Amino acid sequence: MVVNYELVAEDRKTGARAGLLHTPHGVFKTPMFMPVGTQATVKTVTPEELEEMGAQIILSNTYHLFLRPGTELIHEAGELHRFMNWNKGILTDSGGFQVFSLGAMRKITEEGVYFRSFLDGSKQFLSPEISIRAQEDLGSDIAMAFDECIPYPADYEYARKSTERTTRWAKRCIKAHQRTDRGIFGIIQGGMYKDLRKQSAMEISSLPFDGVAVGGLSVGEPHDLMYDILEETTQWMPKGKARYLMGVGTPDCLVEGVARGVDMFDCVFPTRVARNGMAMIHTGRMNMKNKQYERDFRPIEESCGCYTCRNYTRAYIRHLYKSEELLAFRLVTIHNLYFLLQFMRDMREAIVQGNFSEFREHFMEHYKQ
Repeated sequence: MVVNYELVAEDRKTGARAGLLHTPHGVFKTPMFMPVGTQATVKTVTPEELEEMGAQIILSNTYHLFLRPGTELIHEAGELHRFMNWNKGILTDSGGFQVFSLGAMRKITEEGVYFRSFLDGSKQFLSPEISIRAQEDLGSDIAMAFDECIPYPADYEYARKSTERTTRWAKRCIKAHQRTDRGIFGIIQGGMYKDLRKQSAMEISSLPFDGVAVGGLSVGEPHDLMYDILEETTQWMPKGKARYLMGVGTPDCLVEGVARGVDMFDCVFPTRVARNGMAMIHTGRMNMKNKQYERDFRPIEESCGCYTCRNYTRAYIRHLYKSEELLAFRLVTIHNLYFLLQFMRDMREAIVQGNFSEFREHFMEHYKQ
């Protein structure tokens, strides 16, 4: 396998894991957070800045790149790494979640999904085979199997049929996957039903994927339910492969995900909230537009080593937001991404040192959502 997972340390109390993920573009430390570059760019920051803050793998989205500029064009340009000037890891989502989010604009069949482009309304079609071929054109280190993301809430019969379809699609993805120099992960579904989660986990884990992801969580359900379903799911996942929880990126959910044995995470949260003025800190969140920061000449977080906190004050950043200057988005995005990347490094160190439970307890005691 060109993509494989190596366990380095495990917390005895919780099952939290520190490992190494071997890929064609490097060996990366887990647990990790992957910044999202949906359209071959992480919004407002350059690849050089991402590398400087310690990003290891970036997630890009097949659905968006399939529609614009087209995955064949990116392949012609030398594949995604060269196209976006990023020399570390790239994971591409299959497009399944984006198709799910289209609602009435899509129709799911056994063959695949018919939908209308959000760009021009044109009729489009994605199937397991087309999704894998598109991802192989992109040249990502890790391609994701094409799945159906089950909405919340969903009745049992719908969830059962959808989960079974995801397994059938996973087998088609394995068959379509031709590039032996690139990896592929399967996706577990099952909605909020424990028996379906177990069934899906065992079926997907039995297939020759390089890693296994948990999909269909963080789709609107309460956190307690998400943690309960995640715990039920991970116990049926192989220990010798990377475990990836899709679409999760708030510090509290990252801690609880790691505590349940997850290795990889991604989410648009840190970049999206930065555009709304929200900065992430160890005790919660700060709205940088608030008047209380008008004459506050401290950095966003005094213990932070990011470029923004080394050079700019809360007062200046508030001024940028109030003046509608684009630099505000960049500075807070840089801070938020650095914060999460460092947060994951701190968790990994706690696992290696054998004090993850204390780390988790201390963090949750002080963190306010």
